[in-house]
Amino acid sequence: MTRTILVLLAVLMLAAPLGACGKKGKLDPPDDSKFPKTYPTR
Repeated sequence: MTRTILVLLAVLMLAAPLGACGKKGKLDPPDDSKFPKTYPTR
């Protein structure tokens, strides 16, 4: 029982950093952004 818990804990500890992988962009739009812009209506 204890071994199972330790293995599960080790797997979770090794898998947790993988969930944070990936490039994170800035939340603010770039300075030269033209958005939001208005679109023509028909």
